[in-house]
Amino acid sequence: MSAEQPDSQKRADARDVRARGFAARTPVQTALDWIDRQVEPLPAETVSLAEAPARVLAGEITSPRDVPAFDRAMMDGFALRGDPTQGAGVYHPLVLRVVGTALAGQPFARGLQPGQAVRIMTGAPLPAGADAVLPFEQSDYSGDELRVVGEVPPGKNVGRRGEDVTAGSVVLRRGRVLRPQDVGVIASLGLAGVAVVRRPQVKIVVAGDELVPAGEPAAEHQIYDANGPMLQALVIRDGGIPITGPIVPDREDALLAAMRDRSADVVLVAGGSSVGQEDHAPVLLRRHGELAIHGLAMRPSSPAGMGRLEAALVFLLPGNPASCLCAYDFFAGRAIRGLCGRPAAWPYRSVKLPLARKISSQVGRLDYARVAIASRMVEPLSVGGASILTSTTRADGFVVVPEGSEGYPPGAEVEVFLYDAL
Repeated sequence: MSAEQPDSQKRADARDVRARGFAARTPVQTALDWIDRQVEPLPAETVSLAEAPARVLAGEITSPRDVPAFDRAMMDGFALRGDPTQGAGVYHPLVLRVVGTALAGQPFARGLQPGQAVRIMTGAPLPAGADAVLPFEQSDYSGDELRVVGEVPPGKNVGRRGEDVTAGSVVLRRGRVLRPQDVGVIASLGLAGVAVVRRPQVKIVVAGDELVPAGEPAAEHQIYDANGPMLQALVIRDGGIPITGPIVPDREDALLAAMRDRSADVVLVAGGSSVGQEDHAPVLLRRHGELAIHGLAMRPSSPAGMGRLEAALVFLLPGNPASCLCAYDFFAGRAIRGLCGRPAAWPYRSVKLPLARKISSQVGRLDYARVAIASRMVEPLSVGGASILTSTTRADGFVVVPEGSEGYPPGAEVEVFLYDAL
């Protein structure tokens, strides 16, 4: 080889981020700020009510009608005027004539005259001229004669028109993650569909010659892929639609072809994110797109990176499973939730409890410490590496030690984010 490299080789070397290693690591907050600048909710789409649960409203829902749309009986009994019943009792019954029946969906067609009552069932429209419903147990009924033996003031046992929802009122606000009861309310307005934020398509690319899918025979030096199924579950949890494919070999051409997916809003690359000889992902992203961040000041997940390839956001996740989970939770999950219109914050509930033993850290680095909870005390798990995925199943949650801290002493109250929040 000549002493002077060709210009093309110099340019290729300049793009090869592996040549310089991790000279500096980006603070986690800087990465989060970059993500938030890239992300806004995707455009709206209209879906049926069957597809609406867990989707995010793209706009306000305003009621086109009163709910209920008419005054109705709230129990089985007799529709009548309430005022004449005042003073009625067993020894002083009020005698009325029953002139008909009102059923749910089958109203009594005529108006009620003084001295009359209508037998009525729960949910049936209140006849004109009636303003109360007398329960059966406060009556003595025979033929068409009704003896009222209890008082029912006007409005008693009546559901008024619009008492639940009034026409023109805002029922649900934009950005709400729809629950089953919300879907029920939308249906009560007579709406068959609803505008929600489109779910992002998330391509999951798992790379590594040593990997085989679960269920297939593995050679002596091969391992089963854990990251692919785990990421698929995480994407679904955060509202995305996972796009999966076969495991990608450690070749630049194969990896680039897998990363380029015009249908994807987000691409997750699990494995090959660091600076080793077979870590092609950061090189390809820098060469063909934008490698905005590579190397984070955190443990685990320090080799993670992020950027853009054509229209898609790309997240480079370490191949070690616990590190992959951590990087997804901190970065990729935040972006997917943002594209869905969901809050950026973790979907984990948290509790504050005292530490049983100290957690050590290093100033300038954020730590994701897996912990267990026993007897209302937080016990740090002693794990040796980011490849120990079972540390996350043995853990009840994790504690974040911020960059400016050397850790927490025994007895310190810490916030634990719980894995079992869903």
